[in-house]
Amino acid sequence: MASASSLSSTCVPSLMKDEKWRNWAELPPEVTSSILLRLGAIEILQNAQKVCKPWHRVCKDPSMWRKIDIDNRDDRAFFKYKLDSMCRHAVDRSQGGLVEIEIWYYGTNDLIKYITDRSSNLKSLGLARCMLLTDEGVAKAVSKVPLLEELEVSYCLFTGESLRAIGQSCPNLKTLKLNRNPEIMFSNCGLDDNAKAIAGSMPELRHLQILGNGLTNKGLKAILDGCPHLEHLDIRECYNIDLFGDLMKRCVERIKDLRLPGDSTDNDSDGDEYFY
Repeated sequence: MASASSLSSTCVPSLMKDEKWRNWAELPPEVTSSILLRLGAIEILQNAQKVCKPWHRVCKDPSMWRKIDIDNRDDRAFFKYKLDSMCRHAVDRSQGGLVEIEIWYYGTNDLIKYITDRSSNLKSLGLARCMLLTDEGVAKAVSKVPLLEELEVSYCLFTGESLRAIGQSCPNLKTLKLNRNPEIMFSNCGLDDNAKAIAGSMPELRHLQILGNGLTNKGLKAILDGCPHLEHLDIRECYNIDLFGDLMKRCVERIKDLRLPGDSTDNDSDGDEYFY
């Protein structure tokens, strides 16, 4: 990904091969926005918008904030910036046009509520390693974004009741990622509660990733019965599942992209970011 420091040099006059001076600050706004959209929200708010006035105007345009990714997986970003305030500011700039947002570590119930209160058009919400979130808080917030099609909530314990509420609030939900630590999967009281909630309230699902979940064969059967459009199923590290006979045949015949409990998560963009 390009950095603001490398892009900022294009905002001052430069000598081209034809020896004519060009002021890249005078590029059409749509071209500038196309360049700046390669940056993340932190780079835009902390650096790019401060380079020059034309860039500042472009950075304030709501169209720049249809997708927000404040990537703080680098510890330096986590401690250096007030990420909650930064996220709220980015949401405000979208002026209700936010479609996709991804949050790592710093998500809270109050922040998710703030986002969904102002983003009725939201279609994709990603929440990973947000330890301060509660399943009730997420379910309540998600109830305000009925157009939601993609939801990820990883490293958060979820009850079947909250999942069912989400499914009922978001009838268009097509992708669900509900990943957790494999070492806690055996502590679940109702191993198939989540699976039954998914099966009973999310009939339009196409993609389901539940790495390290505690569901059993019974729960998997419920999902296959309740989600007839399912094409991609990732059940890696779901070690309570014992695929054999008709159940294995059913999965192989129905699912185009199937990841099995024993499949490796090494060197995989879906798996390694959650577990290693």
